[in-house]
Amino acid sequence: MAFVKEYNERTSSQVGTIIPVQITVFEDRSFTYVTKTPPASELLRKSLGIEKGGASAGRATVGSIKRTALREIPETKMKDLNASSVDKAIKIIEGTARSMGINIVED
Repeated sequence: MAFVKEYNERTSSQVGTIIPVQITVFEDRSFTYVTKTPPASELLRKSLGIEKGGASAGRATVGSIKRTALREIPETKMKDLNASSVDKAIKIIEGTARSMGINIVED
């Protein structure tokens, strides 16, 4: 119950957003946890204002996002992504967008 209270206090400013957490529980029942950034799919959905991604990627399109708007997402997720640069992180987010049925439009 202590974890739930602490987690709710720490994430109270982000109500309604999925916040992943990595929790470590020790033998004495104490714990530590680290909150992560929301998943890329969640950030893409919020930026487009859609409820969910497309059911069949490549065939159904649920929306389009401009490359400048897409660039903001990897900049916020950079600490949780396995990428050495922002350009490589953008490629990861672009792949997530394509698999959700989101077109990436040039500015």
